[in-house]
Amino acid sequence: MELTILMPCLNEAETIGTCIKKAHDWILKNAVEAEILISDNGSTDGSQKIAADLGARVINTPGKGYGAALISGILNAKGKYVIMGDSDDSYDFSSLTPFLDKLRQGFDLVMGNRFKGGIAKGAMPPVHRYFGTPLLSFIGRLFFKSTIGDIQCALRGFKQDIVTRLHLQTLGMEFASEMIVKASLFHFKIAEVPTTLSVDGRSRKPHLKTWPDGWRNLRFYLMHSPKWLFYIPGCFLFFTGLVLMLLTILNPFEIIRGIHLDANTLLFGGVFIITGFSCLTLGMFTRTYATEEGFLPKNKFDDKIEKLFTLESGILIGLLVFLSGLAGSIYAFYIWQQAKFGNLEYREILRIVVPSATLILLGTQLLFSSFFLGILKIKRRAHVIV
Repeated sequence: MELTILMPCLNEAETIGTCIKKAHDWILKNAVEAEILISDNGSTDGSQKIAADLGARVINTPGKGYGAALISGILNAKGKYVIMGDSDDSYDFSSLTPFLDKLRQGFDLVMGNRFKGGIAKGAMPPVHRYFGTPLLSFIGRLFFKSTIGDIQCALRGFKQDIVTRLHLQTLGMEFASEMIVKASLFHFKIAEVPTTLSVDGRSRKPHLKTWPDGWRNLRFYLMHSPKWLFYIPGCFLFFTGLVLMLLTILNPFEIIRGIHLDANTLLFGGVFIITGFSCLTLGMFTRTYATEEGFLPKNKFDDKIEKLFTLESGILIGLLVFLSGLAGSIYAFYIWQQAKFGNLEYREILRIVVPSATLILLGTQLLFSSFFLGILKIKRRAHVIV
């Protein structure tokens, strides 16, 4: 069988019949060897019977959630290709030819673009049309170098094995984003075709919850992009702190006449350096774990980090940094001893204590982070041996 037309369903008795009829007419018109598959998510309004009476194959999804229904449907699809779309009559199942044509041309994933095809008045809430969907699509392009202009479009086609190839696993509304993100990360061949969005035919409220589901999608983006979640903020904080510390480590720094950066700025510089370095190490941990488990692909940056940052080099550098901080601390203690352990000039002693304490913390973090990264890589080395 060439194609499965998949529709997730949860109490869509008002519209599912219309969707199935449109899909059936398109199949007959284009002489496609296809099935219509309904992945039901626990409907209580008789949607299953309506679908079965119209000749669709109905399966019951054990888990709850949009993603759960789609994963179950895709895994049970008999077609070589799958075209999925919501069963609320907002997507046009009588115009699937552009999707199938692109799939036949060898594309792994074919996305619909509602902004290019046309959005009917009232079909999409303004906050989705002008803020949420454009923002999430922009972030998708920025974080993952995706070419998709409408990352949330539910009408899309793909090869049936996409779940297993990409290890898709999210069960909620963020499943739509997961497919695009992972397809982009693993360099799948992706195309985009115009499609329309109509006002859905339901009398009840949609299942989509604007802010909770929007946050779940954004959270998914961040968790799959260590670069934007950890590396970029970490580099910004680290180098900002380094600049502040270098400006104030010897003498107060005058910004403009009468305004100086002094010991307090030096202290915050150290805080920024430590915080930034913590973000960078968390990014390395996350990236290593994700690539070891296979849900993020390795890239050239990972290879460079592995060559430069080995367990031995991390231990050596960490010890050197720690000992440098310890030496500074001993010198500060010596100055205090010379003052017979009395009061010291606050601004002057902090110029020794703050950099020394910062180096001790950095060295300690680097030392133990090196061991933790080595532990994360044990699993892969074992696999290589086997």
